[in-house]
Parts: sequence; structure tokens; C-alpha cells
Amino acid sequence: MEENSRMLSLLGGLAISIVGFQICRKVLPWFYVNILGPKLVGSTVDVAKMGEWAVITGSTDGIGKAYAKELARRGLKLVLISRSLDKLKAVAKEIGDAYAVEVRIIDVDFTGGVEIYQRIREQTAGLDIGVLVNNVGISYSHPEYFLDCYTADPKFLRSIVAVNIHSVTHMSALFLPGMIAKRKGVIINISSTAGVIPNPLLSLYSATKSFVNKFSDDLQTEYKEHGVIIQSVQPGFVATNMSKIRKASVFAPSPDTYVKSALSTLGFATQTAGYLPHALLQLVIHFTEALFGEQFARNIVLKNILGTRKRALRRRDKEQ
Repeated sequence: MEENSRMLSLLGGLAISIVGFQICRKVLPWFYVNILGPKLVGSTVDVAKMGEWAVITGSTDGIGKAYAKELARRGLKLVLISRSLDKLKAVAKEIGDAYAVEVRIIDVDFTGGVEIYQRIREQTAGLDIGVLVNNVGISYSHPEYFLDCYTADPKFLRSIVAVNIHSVTHMSALFLPGMIAKRKGVIINISSTAGVIPNPLLSLYSATKSFVNKFSDDLQTEYKEHGVIIQSVQPGFVATNMSKIRKASVFAPSPDTYVKSALSTLGFATQTAGYLPHALLQLVIHFTEALFGEQFARNIVLKNILGTRKRALRRRDKEQ
């Protein structure tokens, strides 16, 4: 009996030690990447030394526009790429006047085919591109079951893949060669927290963002030795038109607040939430999965998203 008790105590101590080790293994790097490094040291990358120009897709609003403003503030010339020519002209004038930098624009619809990338190649030929921000993206109008999305608009499924995946791969292919040739450059791919946590009822969107994380991670491994930094940024809610959040808060910051925080992680993390409250949200969900099981965490997220869907449908019905 005593031997059994001693054995159980030994196994219990071993289990606690293993759990403690796993927690430390995850928490200590997380603490450095999200708190210690950015707060005490700041970004180790001077983006202004990467090249004369920065290219930003989806740059007329939200996070893309905020990256454009911040990079211009740091002295880079800009190539802004989005769908609306009128919005591009307005944003180009706003940023050019505010930061006294040259701003060029290219109006393309990223739901199109490969021909749009040839146009981008031609209009950026000869430019010293140091930074590429792959920000353009589209999501659902509200959380919805996959088959209901397909029934409502089959074309939308193709569009979301074209915009969220094809743009990242083709734009990276366009500008990586120049960065490799000069052995320096930065590619920032905007993913989403949706790509790293359970996200039912946004299944295709979250899957495209998960692709961005995996693609960025492996691409960094391939080209790190060539001096190119490739980072996947995973924002949670930000007060933008896409999120439909109008008022900024601690957990849904303004795009400017978010981007300044995200850029402070450049050089510390190849994958990052970019903003401490969003990183805490990811950490809580991952620990919930570890302690109570993945299905438990999925059920909690599903319940929350079903509530969001119900409210969205109610609003839609009132507007009709």
C-alpha cells in the first residue's frame, strides 16, 4: 500500500513537472516576444534602411492605411494598391501632404486573375522596394455556416481565396527577388487571430488566414539567410470598417495604435498578434485548449459566434 502511494506521488510529481515545463516553454518566449522585447528594446529593424519604397495592398482604410502612414512617417516612399481609384487618390494626397513623401497608386481588384500582378510588376519596375505589406483581405459580412455561404453566393468563396491567399503568394513572388538580390527587405503578411484559434462560422476566412501563417513561417525559413524578414501578423478585433467596430477600445484598438504596436515586434517575432491584449486572448484560448481540451474551447467559441450571428441577422432583418 505504501509503495503504491509512493508510486502515485512520484507519478503525480512527474506529471506536474511535465506540465510546468510545457507552460514555461510556451510562456517565457511569449513573455519576451510580447512584453520584454518590444517594451524595453523596441524593434530591431530600421525599415527605412530596407529600401526607398514600401508597397502596401488594401491601403485605403484600416490597418493598411495605418501601415502606409507609419511607414511614410519613417521616411519611406509609398506605392498604395487598392481597388477604388478615388479612395487611392484621396489617401495618397492625405499621406503625401502630411509626411512630404512621394506616393504612387495602382488601382487593381484582387479578386481578378494573374493578369493584375503583371500590371503591378510593370508599374513598380525599377523601384527599390524595401518593405511589402500584404494587407488586402475580405471576410464574411457576418458569421455564417459554410454551406449557407455557398448557397448565397458561390462566387464569394472564390473571391475570398483570391484576395486572402493569391494576393499574398503573388505579391511575395513579385518582390522577393529584388530583396534577395540586395540581401535585405521586409515582408509583412497580415493574417488574423482567427487563423490560430477555433473559428467556426468563419471557416473559410479563418482557413485562408491560417494559410498566411504557415506560408509566412516556411517562407521565412527559406529566405532568412538571404537577409529577408518575413512576418505574419495576427490581429484580433481592430476598429475598422471590416470589423464594423466604430469605437476604439483596449481590446479593439484604432488601426494607428495597432500598427505602431505591431511594428515594435518586427525583428522579435516571425508570428505575432502584434498587440498585447490580442496576444493575451490567444494565450487564454490556447491554455483553455491545453487544460480542458480542444473541443471544450471550440464549444465556447462556437457559442459566442452563434450569438454574434444571431445579432447580425436580427440587424439585417430590421434594415430590410
